[in-house]
This record gives sequence, C-alpha cells and structure tokens, in this order.
Amino acid sequence: MEDLSLHILDIAENSVAAEADEIEIKIVEDEKKDLLALEIIDNGLGMDKQTIRKVLDPFFTTKTTRRFGLGLPLLSEAAKSANGNLSIKSKKGKGTRIKAEFQYSHIDRKPLGDLGQTIITLVMGNPEIDIIYVHRKNSRKYYFDTREIRNKLKDKPLNSPQGMRIVREDLRQIQNKLKETSRRKK
Repeated sequence: MEDLSLHILDIAENSVAAEADEIEIKIVEDEKKDLLALEIIDNGLGMDKQTIRKVLDPFFTTKTTRRFGLGLPLLSEAAKSANGNLSIKSKKGKGTRIKAEFQYSHIDRKPLGDLGQTIITLVMGNPEIDIIYVHRKNSRKYYFDTREIRNKLKDKPLNSPQGMRIVREDLRQIQNKLKETSRRKK
C-alpha cells in the first residue's frame, strides 16, 4: 500500500466485517514531538488473545476468500521502517483498537494520502455505520462525525445525494484547514 490512508481503509473494512457499528479514526500529527500516529477503534466482535498473537503473521487470516492477510503485517512493517511501532488491543465481544506510530520526519514514512476520500468510501459503502474522524495537527483539532450529519438529514440516508454532498463538504473543509495549518507552520 502506497500511503497510510489505504491502510486505514483496509483496517476499517476489517471493522465492518467484524460487525462494528461505530468506527473511530484518529490521526495525530505532532511536529514538535516528531510523531505521526493513527488509531482505528471499533466496537465490533473483537479478537481473542490467540488471534491477536497471530494477526501480524502474513500467512494468517480469518477470511475464507484467501489464504493470507497482509493488511496489518504491512502496516506494522511500515511503522517499523519509520522508527515506529504497531499495537493492537482487542477484547472478544468488545471491539478492537489498532494504533500505529511513526517518526514524523523519517524519510521512509509513508504519506498520509487522501484521508477525505478514504472517509467518503467508508460512508458510501457503509451508510449505517457511525464514522468518527478526528485529526489533530499540532495544536489544532478537526472533527467529523456521521451522527451529526444524520441529524441534519432527518429521514434521508447518509449515502443519499444530499447526504454525500454534506459529507464531501465537511471533509473538504477539514482538508483545507489542514493545508492552512501546514502553510502557517512554514
């Protein structure tokens, strides 16, 4: 995977497969601490201790459509190659928390990629799931929550044309504010 947004999409799709109805995606860009952290938290089925121990093995998967699972092992390697690490916390019946940390300035750190498009893809394909996206860049914090959009839509589905317009606009505003924060820093 070329950028971190694709890893986030892969993990979020695993959350969907684990029957989560709420997925929280947290991004922290802290240039003073030289840290980039991403965290995906769900309230899905969770994993037992034995599965957690195996999940970073590329030849282990719970999926029946293929014989290997590369998503988490590749993310773990991406974190390690940028002086970071990956941690997994999960409890059967309670959900899963996956956190990857990277040295922000490391030359081998993958770019974040198009997080807006990642969120749009998740919302369009899973309109019944609550998606919360929190992005902190240095001292600024940006927030997106599909529950707030659902309240505006009343009875219309989240993936209706009106709903997707709101989703796109909210995410576009966040992306623009993130770019402004980057320009101010320079």
